[in-house]
Amino acid sequence: MADRYDLIVEGGTCLTPGGAADVDIGVRAGRIAAIGSLANIDAEQRFRADKLHVLPGVVDTQVHFREPGAEHKEDLESGTRAAVLGGVTAVFEMPNTRPATTSAERLADKLARASGRAWCDHAFFVGATPENTPDLAELERLPGCSGVKMFMGSSTGDLLVADDAGVAGVLTSGSRRVAVHSEDEARLKERQALIEAEATAHMHPVWRDEITALAATQRLVKLAEEAGRRIHVLHTTTAEEMALLAGHKRIATVEVTPQHLTLAAPDCYDRLGNYARMNPPIRDGRHRDALWAAVRDGIVDVIGSDHAPHAREEKEKSYSESPSGMPGVQTLVPIMLDHVNRGRLSLERVVDLTSAGPARIYGIAGKGRIAVGYDADLTIVDLAHKRTIDNDWIASKCSWTPFDGVAVTGWPKATVIRGSIVMREDETLGAPDGQPVRFLETL
Repeated sequence: MADRYDLIVEGGTCLTPGGAADVDIGVRAGRIAAIGSLANIDAEQRFRADKLHVLPGVVDTQVHFREPGAEHKEDLESGTRAAVLGGVTAVFEMPNTRPATTSAERLADKLARASGRAWCDHAFFVGATPENTPDLAELERLPGCSGVKMFMGSSTGDLLVADDAGVAGVLTSGSRRVAVHSEDEARLKERQALIEAEATAHMHPVWRDEITALAATQRLVKLAEEAGRRIHVLHTTTAEEMALLAGHKRIATVEVTPQHLTLAAPDCYDRLGNYARMNPPIRDGRHRDALWAAVRDGIVDVIGSDHAPHAREEKEKSYSESPSGMPGVQTLVPIMLDHVNRGRLSLERVVDLTSAGPARIYGIAGKGRIAVGYDADLTIVDLAHKRTIDNDWIASKCSWTPFDGVAVTGWPKATVIRGSIVMREDETLGAPDGQPVRFLETL
């Protein structure tokens, strides 16, 4: 054990791979160098974590910052600032920007834009298209690429791979896990008339019904099995999909969002109208209960926020003109901590879903656990802190959250990224210094 550390986090309860332990963490050169009793060791900086829990840095593997699309107003600086204020240490951004991230040039542009502006570490998905399918095996291995994202159903943006031949082509081009938005495009088109006849937010889960999701996921699983390709089903929303995916864990990992675990129809549409609109939609209590059962049973592998902010003036248009999506990166941690306090899952399970799970699914190098040699990424939380989430706290340029006015117990108190304290007590510290996330399959 060396005589001096750059940072010592002391006095907290640390969630280590061996369980919760009252130990100190010593950091040197951005990595965890020691775990144990460090009370008499010198450090350039000390962080007292008395009565706090120290978690491995939370990784949000699904965000949409959408830069440089001016109409969406979010950018890498504001989006990543929201992330660190919410205790998130790394984000993976989705490719459905304008222009979409579908080439090496667009990925390089994203990485360049993030340099000196992103508050947290970051990676970018490459979007699959019929045109770039032959290039995906090469694109997915570029530094800073978190993998390939495929849209089987249309959502925000222009990316779409709808038919079986196209999906099979993507699944046979490359080897890394493919993240999939699983909705059946043909059924969406067939049911379009429903929302034209009765255009209100309450029709959103009627139009994009559970069969729309299930049909796509059934097709996806069959094609993935035939290709022998790993898949990750994003924002899974239905009881039927969970039952299907439970039988295909050899190749399929599963994501749910805090929104789908917390909100339910029709109440969310009564209260929030278009602000509750996202794809796939918030569904009724039966499906929400099934998602929680899947969390308890281990079918769910990861929590992602699906952060997709849109300005108030966009969301307040008529249903047919209002975009889908809601912010979530800043509220992911407090919402999940509140569920811990309500007895719905353990803190250890939250760590698995937000740190260890992302590292395992995507092959993140050096992140996802509190262990010697790993990046010193820490999400420090107060499980007893009671607070009401409000719009004024939201750093995203959209300036709203669907959880405005929701009282929670559990709050992020500090965010540490590679040994630097970048957020403490609702304030960002220093300057943006996020770096590209490294992956085992792209080293």
